[in-house]
Amino acid sequence: MGDTQMVEAGAKRLTRREIPGPRSAELLEISNSYEPPCMADQVPVVWDHGEGVWVWDVDGNEFLDFTSGVLVTNLGHSHPHHVEAIQNQASRLMNCYSFPTPERVTLSKRLTDLMPDNIDQSFLLTTGAEATEAAIRIAKRFTGKHEILSFYGGFHGRTYGPMSVAGSMKTKREFGPQLPGGILAPFPYFYRDFYNSETEEECAEKCIENLDRIVESTSSGDLGAVIIEPYQGGSGFIFPPEGWLKRLENWAHDRDLIFILDEVQSSFGRTGKLFALEWDDLRPNMVCLGKGIGSGMPASALAGESQIFQCMGTGEMSSTCGGNPMASAASHAVLDVMEEDGLPENALKVGEYMMGRFEELQKKHVCLGDVRGRGLVIGLEFVEDRESKTPAADLTSRVLLKAGELGLLLGKVGMYGNVVRIAPPLVVTEEEAGIGIDIIDAALKELS
Repeated sequence: MGDTQMVEAGAKRLTRREIPGPRSAELLEISNSYEPPCMADQVPVVWDHGEGVWVWDVDGNEFLDFTSGVLVTNLGHSHPHHVEAIQNQASRLMNCYSFPTPERVTLSKRLTDLMPDNIDQSFLLTTGAEATEAAIRIAKRFTGKHEILSFYGGFHGRTYGPMSVAGSMKTKREFGPQLPGGILAPFPYFYRDFYNSETEEECAEKCIENLDRIVESTSSGDLGAVIIEPYQGGSGFIFPPEGWLKRLENWAHDRDLIFILDEVQSSFGRTGKLFALEWDDLRPNMVCLGKGIGSGMPASALAGESQIFQCMGTGEMSSTCGGNPMASAASHAVLDVMEEDGLPENALKVGEYMMGRFEELQKKHVCLGDVRGRGLVIGLEFVEDRESKTPAADLTSRVLLKAGELGLLLGKVGMYGNVVRIAPPLVVTEEEAGIGIDIIDAALKELS
């Protein structure tokens, strides 16, 4: 389908709407009175139901979803096989605490079999933060050391362990002292490079070659592990140069450090591979999984080497809802659809199309400072001007609202709140992707 046809298709399905609608406004008023203001700031739309990449609000307005509920609904909304698996399991058994079920033990095996061959066990949990928290605790127990190296801009969850290794003030501002032992180093974010490098290669090199100096300057000699995301989600979808993560893994292994890969956001097809570790042939000691694993059902996992897990005694890290039958059945359905429908491949194909379109938009709109991504995870960084690169957080918020009025739901991320998050469900077609990009183009034209 050509650009003109896509615009016409979008025009037929999506019309300008006033948001919030009357019913959404009524419910938002109740929310403002009875829910604390600590949740994410979203476009003022109250969702009612969804199908594929489309959602409808309580006022009957239709929207194209480029959020996936923060990179969760990788199968799209209400995928028939996913729904059927959850419904069938709900009629049989919903929870049994730590008693094994067929769904749990076979899912642990299935996940483990998909990992690099050094990983031979999987521990099922409920949230991404629970998985990273478990990885941090187990690494400390196994190594007998309390220090963990992480990176500027990293986001690993909102509980105290992950918060203490976060590379941003956002998750820990005014919460007082963090857990001791966190050591931070620059991440290769070339657009806003800590080292003011001339090239991306120089940036990447400095971020590796200075690690020893950082450790020697800040460690008490008790460093036991490294934790990192394949790309930094919360800080604006920042990808390191190809091969950089492998160099970091080798650096860690050369120093007998546990290498923890936080794939809570990047896994289950999002980058065009089932797991992002496949891009650089990584062999981490532990991998944190979440979000897309349940495609809407609360689920997560920590996959790792049994020699490391053995440091934990029976019952020392059980989870009330971790690996429960409902979540396990949902996760099986996710893997079924990933394999049968080739969703990682679709993410790569449609993502390449979207990147090309966004790079063209970058040429048209001077406020679009940087476009970056892989597969169906793309960041649009907005600036006041390209020379100073001053973050344009207010403009970013207005883009989200304007796009919402035109029928497209977006989110924002970034260290400075100036990055539009492009992350549609992995079932999105090029035609649907094109409609969304046309809306963003139209929104930028109106705002300029």
